Amino acid sequence: MVLGLVLAVAALAAALVVGVAGAGPAAAAAASPSASASEGASGLSINVRVRTGDGDDVPGATVELLQGGQQVATAETDDRGTAQLAAPSAGSYEVRLDTDSLPSAAEGLEPREDTIATTVQEGLGRTVAFRLSEPGTDSASSGVSAGQVLQRLATGLRFGLVIALGAIGLSLIFGTTGLTNFAHSELITLGALTTYLYTAIAGLPFLLAAALGLVSCAVFGYLNDRVLWQPLRRRGTGLIAMMIVSIGLSLFLRYTYLYLFGGGVRTFPGYAGQGGVQVLPGVLLRPLDLWTMGLSVIVLVVVALALVKTRLGKATRAVADNPALASASGIDVDRVIRTVWVVGSALAGLSGVVLGLQQGISFQMGFQILLLVFAAVTLGGLGTAFGAVLGSIVVGLFVEVSTLVIPTELQNLGALVILILILLVRPQGILGRAQRIG
Repeated sequence: MVLGLVLAVAALAAALVVGVAGAGPAAAAAASPSASASEGASGLSINVRVRTGDGDDVPGATVELLQGGQQVATAETDDRGTAQLAAPSAGSYEVRLDTDSLPSAAEGLEPREDTIATTVQEGLGRTVAFRLSEPGTDSASSGVSAGQVLQRLATGLRFGLVIALGAIGLSLIFGTTGLTNFAHSELITLGALTTYLYTAIAGLPFLLAAALGLVSCAVFGYLNDRVLWQPLRRRGTGLIAMMIVSIGLSLFLRYTYLYLFGGGVRTFPGYAGQGGVQVLPGVLLRPLDLWTMGLSVIVLVVVALALVKTRLGKATRAVADNPALASASGIDVDRVIRTVWVVGSALAGLSGVVLGLQQGISFQMGFQILLLVFAAVTLGGLGTAFGAVLGSIVVGLFVEVSTLVIPTELQNLGALVILILILLVRPQGILGRAQRIG
């Protein structure tokens, strides 16, 4: 049954990724220049993004990395307005935007400041954002148009679906075992890294590489529970101790990824620099985004139907409600938990593949969205799969829409604010059930 579920998830994702694979040739024939520029000897890099005050990406702008007044790296923003600057070592730097290189679409606009100081540290990502506006105006306080709101809603829905793929597995694991698994972020990263390994290094077609990446994550999830978590449960290890173990496992896996793959940001071959198409007035999305959003929706619907309609899904919900009663009713609790680990790991891997297609691949990509995944699970209701999906959509939308009024660097802060506000009103989450503890 476990193998069947793994193959079913992999087959579904593989079949729908055919559309993504078909969109690739129209995008580009190779990885973006910014990705190759980031592969410095040190593996350290700074992410740079250039946008207008209306939220439009600015491609073709030159950005420079300075240290002590000397240029150490330069790059040009891609179609998404992003670039990677390779830093030779950890330390303090300045990122400068060459205003003379701005394209005609940004004519008459200028940044609030063209040089931003930042610090690069080993193992920590850095993002620098330039926002362009008309001289004498403050883009943060300028009016917000309906087109801007629609664009942010569309990108927020896209991001929320990515979070949902990772959050539903985390929520099911918490519901069936009570474990707060901080290493779930590394499962997200594993999906992207293994797919990259199969397609960019082994030379397999992206379709096959994605399917193998999901199977790899599912197998890792199976071994994860069989080798580590099941023995700890049988020994009666407390949930706090198990949570600390998960933190240690997360750190171990993350820096193993860093050692094996380096600290640069990479892209899947053939999927960089794809232009956007207008799907609604004022809303631009890449064909790749549309395919991945459709894939995410279908996978989430299939998982939801499986939880409601299938025998295994009903057993999973029974174990989440009351493991002791489920065991007394003849349900093999260990088998259900292991199946949840397999399916949850495969879904996390799929989340990593989709995120890698949208934002690029790095050793800490899962860790960078872990806080948002936890926020989504808590917001929707701890242990409820449907609540995790709903919470993810709310978090994704709020993160993107909030960038209309606050700097991009603070967008995650907005998600935490909405989480705190909702939990003050409804502590059990949106779809959670009120319970008395103690």
